[in-house]
Formats: sequence, C-alpha cells, structure tokens
Amino acid sequence: MAEAVWSTDTGEAVYRSRDPVRNLRLRVHLQRITSSNLLRYQPAAQPGKDLIDLATFRPHPTASGHRSEEEEEEEVVIGWQEKLFSQFEVDLYRNEAACQSPLDHQYRQEILKLEDSGGRKNRRIFTYTDSDRYTNVEEHCQKMTTAAQEAPSFLVERMANVRRRRQDRRGMEGGILKSRIVTWEPSEEFVRNNHVINTPLQTMYIMADLGPYGKLGYKKYEHVLCTLKVDSNGVITVKPDFTGLKGPYRIETEGEKQELWKYTVDNVSSLAQPEEEEREQRVFKDLYGRHKEYLSSLVGTDFEMTVPGALRLFVNGEVVSAQGYEYDNLYVHFFVELPSTNWSSPAFQQLSGITQTCATKSLGMDKVAYFSYPFTFEASFLHEDESADALPEWPVLYCEVLSLDFWQRYRVEGYGAVVLPATPGSHTLTVPTWRPMELGTLAELRRFFIGGSLELEDFSYVRIPGTFKGERLSRFGFRTETTGSVTFRLHCLQQSRAFMESSSLRKRMRSVLDRLEGFSQQSSVHNVLEAFRRARRRMQEARESLPQDLVSASGTMVS
Repeated sequence: MAEAVWSTDTGEAVYRSRDPVRNLRLRVHLQRITSSNLLRYQPAAQPGKDLIDLATFRPHPTASGHRSEEEEEEEVVIGWQEKLFSQFEVDLYRNEAACQSPLDHQYRQEILKLEDSGGRKNRRIFTYTDSDRYTNVEEHCQKMTTAAQEAPSFLVERMANVRRRRQDRRGMEGGILKSRIVTWEPSEEFVRNNHVINTPLQTMYIMADLGPYGKLGYKKYEHVLCTLKVDSNGVITVKPDFTGLKGPYRIETEGEKQELWKYTVDNVSSLAQPEEEEREQRVFKDLYGRHKEYLSSLVGTDFEMTVPGALRLFVNGEVVSAQGYEYDNLYVHFFVELPSTNWSSPAFQQLSGITQTCATKSLGMDKVAYFSYPFTFEASFLHEDESADALPEWPVLYCEVLSLDFWQRYRVEGYGAVVLPATPGSHTLTVPTWRPMELGTLAELRRFFIGGSLELEDFSYVRIPGTFKGERLSRFGFRTETTGSVTFRLHCLQQSRAFMESSSLRKRMRSVLDRLEGFSQQSSVHNVLEAFRRARRRMQEARESLPQDLVSASGTMVS
C-alpha cells in the first residue's frame, strides 16, 4: 500500500486558546527512511505490469527484539516548556567545570537524577526552552515569497536583528544611573543588542539529532522539527502546522551519507472534563459580570436622558476638502440653521465655524484643498403637533468658500447648502456651490486686481430663507456662476426614549420618525417628478419641431 504524500507546507499556523498553555501536549514521531525501507514508500504499481513484490525485502527485527539501525524511529510526548536533554547537553553538563550559570547547575542536577533513575526517555528528539541560549538562524533569513531568487528587503533585514523580551523577565527594583544616557554614535552590535520588542513572548523549539548511528551529540546534526511561540494573549504560533490528516514532513540530511527522515507533530492535549468546562464558564460569567459592573460604575447613574417625546441629534462632522475653484488658499465658513419650530440647541452650543486656510494641490484636472477640519454640535427636536398634515423640517448646513491671496485680499468662491441626513450613521456629502456674478470685463478685472466680489447678505438665500412667508420665491434676474464643490463627512447619532421604551411614547415618537423618513422620501419623489416633467417637456418640444405631415402620418406620438 502506498504511503501518503509528503507535506510540503511548512508555513506557520496561528491558534488562539483561552486555556492555560501549560496544558499543551504534543506527540512527535520521528523515523529514518533508508534505502531498504524507502522502497515501501514508492507509488503503487499499475495493474498489468510484472513487478517484484518489494515487501519481501523489508528488514526484520533481530533475535534480540531490538530494531535495526536502518529502521530507527522514536516517538515522544512533550509538554509546554518541558526540557528534554540532547546527547550534546548530557555530555556538556556532566562536566561541572562547564557549568557557569545557575541554570547550568540546575540542568546538571537534573541530568544526574535521570542517570540514577535509568536514563533519558529520548535519544534523538530533544527541546530548547525559552530559558535556553538558542537562536534559530533560519528564522533570520526566512523568505516571504516562493521565488527561488528572493532578495530580502530593507525591512526584512532590519527585523531579523530584533529580539523579543522574555515573558518571565522582571525589572530591577533599584537601578544604577547610567553615565551615558544617549549614545550618539551607536555601533551595529549596540543596536542589535538594544533593539527589543516589548511584546511578551515565550518560545520553544522541538529539535532532532539526525547524526549517524554512534555519532550523536554534534551540533552540526541538529535540526528544528517544530517551533512554538506563545504570547500573553493566548495566541499560539506553530511552525510547521500540526500534521493532522496531512502527510508527514521530510528532512534530507547533507553530507557524505545523505539520509531521509520523516516526522509528524500532533496535538494530543487532553480535553477538558464537563465539570471543568462548567467551572470555567462560571468563572467567565462572574468575570464578565464584574466587568459590566465596573463599566456601569464609570458611567454612573447620572447618564443624561432626553425628555419624553423628544429626539436629540448629535453630529460629529468633518470638512474634508474643497475642489474645482479658481483661486488658491481656500477656507470655508459654515453654519447650521435650525428650523424655527420645535428645534432647539443648548445655549453653549456653537453652530458655526471656520476652517484654516489651506493651499490646493493638483489632482487630475482639479485643484483640491484638504482641510480635515472637525466640528461637532447637538440639537433637540420636540414634537408637539400631532396633526397628520404636520411635516417636521430638518436642519440645514450652509457653507461659504472664500480665497485669500498674498495681499490679504479675499474673494467669495461659492455658496452651498445641504440638508442634514435624517438617518443615523456615517454619511459623505458633496455640496455643489455657486457664486453671484456681474456681467462685463470690468467686474472680473476688479475681482482679480482689487479682490472682493458680490456677496449674499443672508446665507439662507442659497435655499429658501427662513424669513420668507410667501408662496413663490422669484430669483429672476439674479445671475450666478457654478463653481466647485465641498465635501463633508458626517457621523450622525440620535437619542430618544422611544428607542428603549414600549409605552405610548414609542408609538408617538415612531410617528415622528416615520414622518422624518417620509420627509427624505418626499424629497426623492420630488426629484423624480421634476426629472419626469423635464423629460416630458423635451419630448413635447421635439414633437413640435417635427414636420406636421410626419406627425399626422405616424399617429402614435405620445405626449
């Protein structure tokens, strides 16, 4: 039977666990694939071909029951930060003179205890914990793409020299004042030793000694099987990923006698018992409850609510940009007009503002000035008229764009207005603008050399002024010129008791909101009807321009 294909995906996998990492258990299985049993891993033979059954060449166990050298394999279950000594470390720490640090002496005592208890349980598989002085050189030259000739970027080269602080490192309670706080000419070694990332991170390496039989304990034969990294947030990084249903990983050694090894890494952590899961759920529930009480204590009981039947509107806005204007160095003067009925704002509230002067930059065919000017305001709507014909009005945002030159001469570049959105959420509005103009070359020369231009005494004349009480507003004879546009970004929030109460006030406020929604729908319907009237007028004009005999012959013209 053919063996499963090799797993070539040696990239890292990221997991997140709420359980303590000390419960992590891995089973690592390592086996040498030699010339005799390599034949068992060839693809299955095709039917109809006369091939020798290679199973007859499999090596058999010796009379003593031990496996032969060529069929050597090993399987070990390893816990998180569990130290398994290699043959090199055993030979090193047997010599007491080689022990310098307290950790070296601790390892020496553990090795002596292992020898007294019967020896190590591992031969080739061993580990390097977070406390060991080991660095995987391959991590510093890892590739980011699958290209064979990949040149490392500047960032990759710099990040290769970055170290991370160990999670168990603690600062000293007392410190010695350094004589040189600032190093003006740091060396590369100084930068490498002091460039540290503060993210708490623990690392563990699962290694294998793939040396020839009888030559274990040489550094050159050490290979990394798996790298585990865990941070303080419970994020576990495994490289390569757990084998699972995939095929085993392979390692080809170099040297005079090239050998092929396969290994698997499986997660064999024990599952939590139902009692433990229930206890953990109770702990999390209690923790979340305490956190909720803490947040409630921060808010307090003085959270301001609206009066019954009222709607409060919060707007966090931004004057994003202005584009398409004739002159440079633009600034925007804007204000919000509240309807005269049922709307109000706090006495301290400022409903107007002016941006900074901003130079323009070329963007395609237009010149754009980016302001990024923030503003905020709030207003309240109190519904009092319950009649069916009453339709609430909505606040309007007016803007005036001006330019300022080197001689402090300003010019009006345009006026614009837009109704604030009636629905909460984020909205990006582009307001087209126009400016009054005079006929003749003299007016343009005066605007260019002296500055100044025609201005509106009342900004609300851009739309229908609030003081206008008639039925029709005539602008006949008022000459204007289309200029550029201003972009606003508005984040609207609405607050009302009707959103949380289930009494008659909710029904009352819902009718108000429905009318507000109908207000926006009415505006959209009005635009559609207006477009339909224009199309019908153009069709009528086209019909009148046709010859009379053609119209009578067709007899199917629709007016």
